[in-house]
Amino acid sequence: MAMFTVGHHPWVFAAGILGNLMSFLVYLAPIPTFTRVIKKRSTEGFQSVPYVIALFSAMLWMYYGLVNTNASFLLSVNGFGCFIEIVYISIYLIFAPRRARIVTLRLLLLINLGGFCLILIVTNFMVKRPHRVKAVGWVCLVFAVSVFAAPLSIMRLVIRTKSVEFMPLPLSICLTLSAVGWFFYGILQMDIYIAMPNTLGFVFGLIQMILYAMYRSSTPVTKEQKLPEQVIDIVKLNTNSTPEVHPVSTLQPNCDENEGGNGQNARKETEHAEESMEGSNRV
Repeated sequence: MAMFTVGHHPWVFAAGILGNLMSFLVYLAPIPTFTRVIKKRSTEGFQSVPYVIALFSAMLWMYYGLVNTNASFLLSVNGFGCFIEIVYISIYLIFAPRRARIVTLRLLLLINLGGFCLILIVTNFMVKRPHRVKAVGWVCLVFAVSVFAAPLSIMRLVIRTKSVEFMPLPLSICLTLSAVGWFFYGILQMDIYIAMPNTLGFVFGLIQMILYAMYRSSTPVTKEQKLPEQVIDIVKLNTNSTPEVHPVSTLQPNCDENEGGNGQNARKETEHAEESMEGSNRV
């Protein structure tokens, strides 16, 4: 197999390995969440949207890796991404309430089956072979850029609440390094479809770490409420997008009224941001 052939460009190999390793870590981030789901036999209000979007993103980039023979590094990480997201969604479908299962199945049929099949049909039967890489690349680029804008919601939440409880530093670092790896991989391969969206990923990652440095000392600590544990898998997606939706803890009775109001608003914004961020770290 010449899957990872890089010729005389060892930096391409290094960038591809870095991107793969960091993306693997981001894909594995939701494991504590689903371990808790299995133990409690309940999704506790988790939403499936991020996992459906992450699966769609992995499918798109895997297709691009198959069409573009110079982007073979995308096959390994996104093949793994498809597998792990299917596992997450399967667990969700087993333990989710009936209504949530129906919504998830509809999303899978609409986005992952209908949307992806439509892309396959258009790019294979309506686009000539010499232009197929460009067509699929633009689809991936537009999708990646749209999900990479999601971290803006989390950053706005951090600035407004002056708290980094919703933005774990280790995950932000992994996402930033993943974006760096894929950015240089795209640049060295002269592939704008990979490099361009990861430019945004790198910039947003740096901003998140700067915000963490600014507000880490002002993060409120509560004994009853463990928000970091609930949102430890926030992504943001690729890019890379990983990132996850978690139930928001109910405020305890001993919290004062002001904290309750702030917590309610923070929960709503966090939930919205997390839903849109999943998949933003995927390339």
